Amino acid sequence: MGGMAVPQMTFDDVVAARDLLDDVIAHTPVVHSRVLSETVGGPVYLKCENLQRAGSFKVRGAYVRIARLTDEERARGVVAASAGNHAQGVALGSGLLGAKATVYMPEGAPLPKVEATRAYGADVVFAGHTVDVALQAAQEHAEKTGALFIHPFDHPDIVAGQGTVGLEILEQLPEAATIVLPIGGGGLAAGVALAVKSQRPGIRVVGVQAERAAAYPESLAAGHPVMVEPAFTMADGIAVGRPGELPFELIHYLVDSVVTVSEESLSRALLLCLERSKLVVEPAGVAGVAALLDQPHAFEPPVVAVLSGGNIDPLLLARVLRHGLAAAGRYLAFRVRLTDRPGALAALLGRLADLGVNVLDVVHERMGTRLHLDEVEVLLQLETRGPAHCDEVLSALRRDGLKLIFS
Repeated sequence: MGGMAVPQMTFDDVVAARDLLDDVIAHTPVVHSRVLSETVGGPVYLKCENLQRAGSFKVRGAYVRIARLTDEERARGVVAASAGNHAQGVALGSGLLGAKATVYMPEGAPLPKVEATRAYGADVVFAGHTVDVALQAAQEHAEKTGALFIHPFDHPDIVAGQGTVGLEILEQLPEAATIVLPIGGGGLAAGVALAVKSQRPGIRVVGVQAERAAAYPESLAAGHPVMVEPAFTMADGIAVGRPGELPFELIHYLVDSVVTVSEESLSRALLLCLERSKLVVEPAGVAGVAALLDQPHAFEPPVVAVLSGGNIDPLLLARVLRHGLAAAGRYLAFRVRLTDRPGALAALLGRLADLGVNVLDVVHERMGTRLHLDEVEVLLQLETRGPAHCDEVLSALRRDGLKLIFS
């Protein structure tokens, strides 16, 4: 397309990266998922990079990049920009290799990621409210101080380091037919595709983006990287506005397709990993699982879904769990108008107990322009056993003559 140059990277680059990383990283497990295997109709496995050092695959590329600097370059220090996992990867890699690291993060970056980055020994500087602004600040810092800028995805050493995930998958599961994995800037997908297609050209590699931040489908259609304005997505780890030049070329040649998933699918996937596989994964990290849930028959088994990271803010986890329970039909929230008389609320709560509902929260409102003098409004948040139970509860309350308001 458009006479694009074939990327100047080979399988040997990934093998060399693995040699560098051998004693540094965890060889993360590949675990079988019974629930996903039943959904897809064949074996599905999860490659658990959420259990990697620093909580994601990012340390692989960051370490390779910093290890390949000259002593003189390393002495000048390194600088990066990231809202999360790349920051921790660079901080850990720098600490292991004795380089001084400065990381620019957007204001409002998740607190656990900020604290972890500092704990690995990096200086954290806040700049702007988006990663793009932080990126600009980091590049200015590099020009001013002579520190080496470590790009999150657009560099051969980064791509080669991330590609070692692919080498491990083929060693752990030689019979894999499809690998499905998240795409942000594209470093992971590019590296894995290069690693696996060099050995097994027939294996399918499918990339997954959050539909609210999906630059790859448009870029692949145009034949070159295109900038999109990412909307808010819970999958902050893959909310990248423009593909990297090098990853884009590799993905263009080697990745079989790129699909998108909704916020609902991401929260359902996160909930499934937590409940059924006992794995804590951040929203970006479950994109592959979300794609399997959306289109179970589009992927030829055995399938490996890469869980790319596990660094989730506990507050976001609480919100996502609520969202996931709602998407799974296990969470109900509505208002009920009651006559303001003693025992009315107790009677309602007793009725809910009889219906087998778990009450998570109750807000009792007496004041309000919407209410008559003899009325109160009760906002209820309930946990149910699933969609059929939800319907049963709502029908029973309506039969009791209660007015339910959903807003």
